[in-house]
Amino acid sequence: MKATINNFQIDLSKPIDISIPLTNTDDNPIAWYIEKPEIEPVKFGQWIGKVSEGSSTNFNTIFFNPHGHGTHTECLGHITREFYSINQCLKQFFFIAELISIEPEMINADLVITKNQIEKALNGIITQAIIIRTLPNSESKKHKKYSKTNPPYLSEEAAIYIRKIGIQHLLIDLPSVDREKDEGKLLAHKAFWNVKDVTNLNEDAHINCTITEMIYVDNSVSDGRYLLNIQIASFENDASPSKPILYTILNVEL
Repeated sequence: MKATINNFQIDLSKPIDISIPLTNTDDNPIAWYIEKPEIEPVKFGQWIGKVSEGSSTNFNTIFFNPHGHGTHTECLGHITREFYSINQCLKQFFFIAELISIEPEMINADLVITKNQIEKALNGIITQAIIIRTLPNSESKKHKKYSKTNPPYLSEEAAIYIRKIGIQHLLIDLPSVDREKDEGKLLAHKAFWNVKDVTNLNEDAHINCTITEMIYVDNSVSDGRYLLNIQIASFENDASPSKPILYTILNVEL
């Protein structure tokens, strides 16, 4: 199946899912010092919501944290005193996106994605969304336990650059765009959303922009331009588990 969107010819028959499934097994990735998700059937006395236990339906309760348990999309409500919901901030769901691969640089014992690296990888390309795949790119990212490992992160300068060139949606295969322990500074989050004061939001903050973390882009997917579909659940929360999907653009030279 093919479609034309803003003069781009899109192949809809081969979606590329860059989300990580949420499970209640030890294979689930975890960040921020929490335990794995819980997916359990409801129990009312002797009744168990599980067909294999005699029920007519499977009826599970799920306990999870969107930030720590897998692919999620968040809005600036993640860092503001005032409540903002991803369900209210994200109102469009299809974007032209550029996938780039970057090997973070060692800076003061940390692995950091820099402005210069992003600028070089984009090479003047203007796009609505950026997808950053970090190198090396092992499938272990789909199962990694990130807590207390000081994963790579995005420099404040890089986040400012991404915002200033008009990128509205930032996707990355790390648990956060910021350092694991940064004394609550959250420099990259604030820079990307242009949040100057979390207690009194400035008028020029980027309310409709999003950050998606803990994606996984397989090595078989080439760097370049794609149509991106960000799918979220309708949670009135700062973040939602999400399912970003890429579609190949057939006339990418336009």
